[in-house]
Amino acid sequence: MEYRRLGQSSLVVSALGLGCMGMSQSYGTPDEAESIATIHHAIDRGITFLDTADMYGAGHNEELVGRAIEKRRNEIILATKFGNVRLPDGSIGVDGRPEYVARACELSLRRLRIPAIDLYYQHRVDPQVPIEETIGAMARLVEQGKVRYLGMSEAAAKTIRRAHAIHPITALQNEYSVWTRDPEEEILGLCRELGIGFVSYSPLGRGFLTGQIKRNDAFLPNDFRRVSPRFQGENFQKNLPLVERIEGWAREKGCTPAQLVLAWVLAQGKEIVPIPGTKRRTYLDENLRALEVELTAAELERMNEMAPRGVAAGARYPEVHMKRVGI
Repeated sequence: MEYRRLGQSSLVVSALGLGCMGMSQSYGTPDEAESIATIHHAIDRGITFLDTADMYGAGHNEELVGRAIEKRRNEIILATKFGNVRLPDGSIGVDGRPEYVARACELSLRRLRIPAIDLYYQHRVDPQVPIEETIGAMARLVEQGKVRYLGMSEAAAKTIRRAHAIHPITALQNEYSVWTRDPEEEILGLCRELGIGFVSYSPLGRGFLTGQIKRNDAFLPNDFRRVSPRFQGENFQKNLPLVERIEGWAREKGCTPAQLVLAWVLAQGKEIVPIPGTKRRTYLDENLRALEVELTAAELERMNEMAPRGVAAGARYPEVHMKRVGI
């Protein structure tokens, strides 16, 4: 296993992490037994970086991860998030109030069955609360020994700067893949400037870049991709040719499409750690083999030509969710 340091911190994690969200929501029917087996298998294979959030499955995902790691806590770096909240009408809001930060942390610690969280992210920025107040509350958690390092997710560059001035931000988590290259415009450069690690979620394009999704009418009713603009109508059809090109190249390289696109993310910088999500051991093993795929400078340029910025048709979230990123 290769290991990478998150920014200028002393936090060292496996070069590939494991995103656990899909074990509780968004992508089909959960399977707790296989999910826990997948977490154990990941640790056995050298993965030390697990990612969850209090929002995933309304707390279920943290509880599941907590059960899975109970006897292996010292083998992993555990990241979770707060800030997204379910409102009475079923919609999702954001809460960055200091009193909420403290309460959310206590609940996460209880569900995860741990005394301290390794990396605590603000899931989304609350536009109604000055970032200095939210980060100040998170910094107090560090002082109290309940959290070791702080992170943010999908924040604007100016907000990250203000937050970093209050307390060092160890990691920024954003969506990043060959069909979501928005962070290259400003965020990746800012992370390098400030010494912040970058954690890439959905590096497989929510499964689309694996080549396993050829139709958009087979998703289960609770699958997020049923409402994701990139998987709808004409957008889906426009996005298929990119996957077909990736599949062809993967055959040339003797690897799978998933391994090829993960290798591309890994090659973008040693400060970048992708956290592909899966709830199955077979896919975990496939993803890990991406660490064996080497891309030359010419091949990286080939991917740039194949999948330039803005290549994807459709927004990555429905409009209501897009309003909560980049704040």
